[in-house]
Amino acid sequence: MGKVVAIVQARMSSSRLPGKVLKEIAGKPMLVHVVERAQQARSIDQVIVATTIDPSDDPLEALCLENGFPCYRGSLHDVLDRYYQAARLYRADTIVRFTADCPLLDPDVVEKTIGGFLDSKVDFAANRLPPPFKRTYPIGLDTEVCTFGALERAWKEATEKYEREHVMPYLYQVEGRFKILRVDYEKDHGHWRLTVDTQEDLDLVRAIFDHFGKQTFNWLDVIRYLEAHPEIAKINADIVHKTVFDVDHRAGNHV
Repeated sequence: MGKVVAIVQARMSSSRLPGKVLKEIAGKPMLVHVVERAQQARSIDQVIVATTIDPSDDPLEALCLENGFPCYRGSLHDVLDRYYQAARLYRADTIVRFTADCPLLDPDVVEKTIGGFLDSKVDFAANRLPPPFKRTYPIGLDTEVCTFGALERAWKEATEKYEREHVMPYLYQVEGRFKILRVDYEKDHGHWRLTVDTQEDLDLVRAIFDHFGKQTFNWLDVIRYLEAHPEIAKINADIVHKTVFDVDHRAGNHV
């Protein structure tokens, strides 16, 4: 296994909700929630924030310095390169990928995904894959794990814009290219949306944190709460999730 490094990608210039990663939820910026929850996963040795060299992301570096979070700054749109350079700098043997818009990230789900990766001795494991693949965990608990060797090969070989922007597609899109594992839950909760990409998503997540207050809660507690309060669940029910083939058209020809 070697050194397990979680890399949280974050930037201020979100297309749908600019500045979302610093939006306050229960008294903390969203990015702080993500990093602190990732740090609770026992198998992770270090959590890194990977942001960009764009001046708009200076506040993210400042937040990391203030909170003692390691921070790497790299390419704005070539996120695969950003991940690879961060992984290499911090001498990662195993990389765990998170995004900064998932403040309900669950350490137990992270542990299950890493455990499946290690037990199965695969190149890549995830608890979700985009359509046409299946997912049983809610959007917003996404955990992807790969070896440094697999990430390096993707970094060298991936050429499509969506492969560079979404980091991991090169690892799972072609059957047989890598050994992969999808980690599933026993029941299908894949329709729930617990990520923050729009104002409606943020309103929902704030309502969830307000409900639980300072008590410890996990993702299943959240699902039970939403099932019992459909008026809360409907806040972001109409939001359409972006696909892995969507790219930021502000990127230009970056690869």
